Amino acid sequence: MTITPVLPADSWLVKPAHQAWLNAEGVRLLPFARAAKVEHGFAALDARGALAPDAVAELIHTTRMTHCFALAHLQGIAGYGELVDHGVAALQGRLRDEVAGGWFADATRESDKTAYLHAFVALAASSAQAAGRPGASELLDEAIGILERHFWSEEEGALRESFSRDWSQEEAYRGANSNMHGVEAFLALADVTGDSVWLQRALRVAERLIHGHAASRGHVVVEHFDRQWQALPDYNTDNRADPFRPYGSTPGHSFEWARLLLHLEAALMRAGLEAPAWLLDDARGLFTSACRDAWLADGAPGLVYTLDWQARPVVRARLHWVQAEASAAAAALLRRTGEPDYEQWYRRFWEFTASHFIDLQAGSWHHELDTGNRPAASIWPGKPDLYHAYQAVLLPRVALAPSLATALAAM
Repeated sequence: MTITPVLPADSWLVKPAHQAWLNAEGVRLLPFARAAKVEHGFAALDARGALAPDAVAELIHTTRMTHCFALAHLQGIAGYGELVDHGVAALQGRLRDEVAGGWFADATRESDKTAYLHAFVALAASSAQAAGRPGASELLDEAIGILERHFWSEEEGALRESFSRDWSQEEAYRGANSNMHGVEAFLALADVTGDSVWLQRALRVAERLIHGHAASRGHVVVEHFDRQWQALPDYNTDNRADPFRPYGSTPGHSFEWARLLLHLEAALMRAGLEAPAWLLDDARGLFTSACRDAWLADGAPGLVYTLDWQARPVVRARLHWVQAEASAAAAALLRRTGEPDYEQWYRRFWEFTASHFIDLQAGSWHHELDTGNRPAASIWPGKPDLYHAYQAVLLPRVALAPSLATALAAM
């Protein structure tokens, strides 16, 4: 069973010119990212697309680049299969802990093991598998094994956060961000393995974090918890602009969760499983609260990075990933409901992105804007991340299920 509303005749999602524009922007983004290749994977690029002299392969960039290059290859864009293979080899090489298992945060091989990064290993492996690349199947099996052996908690219905290198010490923290990307990875795993257990796990995570905690707070995502899943509202109050664990609420994650709930609903229906009505209801609530609280929050156009628990701006910088997730969520809700309010938000977000984030001179997108919507680098220096922008131009062009790589493979 699927739900396919009739989109308005003037919707950008059905206009060939808009679809062509999204495609062209995706093609424009890709060459910039090729320069991230280093010996042991992919590393961060600066604002002009150059590597630092001491650039080191990082797991976050290696997994995300591998995923994106697999999506490019699946579309039939020549020249990216080799880069997928490079990423797969890197994840089977120096970034992999051949002794204790799992993956290091970078090629220096000195780090804890985090659920956030291991979710991206699973996503990269599933996309490489959908693309039929060599070594992907073995990488996928290993990634699944690590997730099930160390991170997935059947008792909690969620992912544990992090462990020491040898898995002997567990962090006394639970995070919404890592679990959100776990849901993304689980949707992809369900498609490439055919095992619906991943959909059931994704549903349990969403039920705990969104239908439980977020819905009870007016559909504001609670990000930080202790090991007993008690909320930590003051977490990182002295490090408010942390790029991964900031203080307060993060509207960009509300948009991202809203989209993932709709993907999960569609995936459950596609698999012939029950999709709770709250998936759509909560997606609507998350989107509404994020638009209401984050857009024009300080009087200037754009979406602020974080808010306090009274919906007042904390970190007013505008980050590209927040903008990318906002447009992707608007597209998902528009595709799911056909309602004109989502069309208006979709257009508004893309107009802002085109005017302020897309960098037609140096390439890619500015990753951060200051409070005057000028390029900045206080939180995210350079342009290391293809993942959010590239997915933002792909997601409006495909159905809500299956997941992105599987959908592109079938086109």
